[in-house]
Order: sequence, then C-alpha cells, then structure tokens
Amino acid sequence: MSKTNDCKKCRRVGAKLFLKGERCNSQNCAMVKKPYSPGQKPKRRKPPLSEYGKEIIEKQKLRYWYDLREKQFARYIKRVIGEQKTAEAAGDKLLRKLEARLDNTIYRSGLATSRKEAKKMVSYGFFHVNGKPVDKPSYEVKVGDVIEVRPGKKKVFTGFAERMKNFNPPVWISLNKEKLEIKVTGEVVIEEVMPPVEISSIFEFYSR
Repeated sequence: MSKTNDCKKCRRVGAKLFLKGERCNSQNCAMVKKPYSPGQKPKRRKPPLSEYGKEIIEKQKLRYWYDLREKQFARYIKRVIGEQKTAEAAGDKLLRKLEARLDNTIYRSGLATSRKEAKKMVSYGFFHVNGKPVDKPSYEVKVGDVIEVRPGKKKVFTGFAERMKNFNPPVWISLNKEKLEIKVTGEVVIEEVMPPVEISSIFEFYSR
C-alpha cells in the first residue's frame, strides 16, 4: 500500500475522506489547515483537470476511502463490470461489496476509529466471525453473521459502552456495546454510506 501520509491523500484529491479518525473532526484536520494540494502554494490557481484527470481523482477518492491497494481495488471493479446493465446498478453493487468487508464492518460498528485501525485489528486476530477466528480484512460478511471481540482482546475496549453510548451504527448493523458483539441484520443501505465520489467516473476510467 502507498506510504503517502493520509492527510496528504485527502489534500491531493481535494476532499475530506476521514482517514485519521477523530483528528478529521477537529481543527487539526489538514483539510482545515491546508485545503490545497501538497506542494502547491495556497493562492496558486490549479489548471482545470481533463476528464481523464477527474476520473483518476474519483478513483483515488474511493480507493483511499476504503483503504485499499490499487490491485485490490481494481479486482473489485472487475468483479462488477459486465455483471450489471447500468452504471448505477454496478456502482451500488461495488459499494455493497466494499461495505461488506470485515474491516469496514468493524469501522462502521464504532469498534475502530478508522478503516486503517480496523484493518490492523482484524489482521492481529481481534475478532471471531460466527465463533471462528478470522484475520482477513477483506473477509465478506453476510446477513446473519455475528462478529465478536475475542475474550483475550476485550481489555482493549475497556469503557467502550460508556464512550459510545450516543453512537448508533448503520441500520444493517446491530451492536451490543456491552458484549462487544456485532450482528449483520440486513443489506447495506446505499444512501446511508454514499462516499463523496462520482462512481460513474470510476467505471469510465476502468472501461478505457
């Protein structure tokens, strides 16, 4: 995966992608302090982007949003290209696949402050899915799956229920804050998770 600083990723694509957890909601956010591209002087006007340039930006936004390597992201795109008749349907299917990743589900549940943190937790063996250990961030969860924190890792989440008492996960996720248990109760609601991205431009980029 690219070693580029997360804050620079947001500045490069000109959008806040919430890659640094709580920092992104504070005045320390790079998009608040420096809302212009890395290396660019604040008052310098950028030349207009070509259509191809815009497509690249949109592709990078979504890739950064889900914290994926280029090859990983391209594989998801290829899975849905050709399977749907319209770009809109393909876009919805892509988002559902990305949202169904285990690391993303952990993030959406509030057990991690960013997808990067969630990915590390999964890789370090923090979770069981349906009673079995899973350490693959890309594992695809399904309706009915139960995800729970392994007993030996629960101390990491001390005070979680109190800190998150006002937090509500997306409608398709049921979270037991006391037991540190997640249940996938339904399909992803696209309108609830829509990232700040023009999905059709991404498919145009990969269809070239």
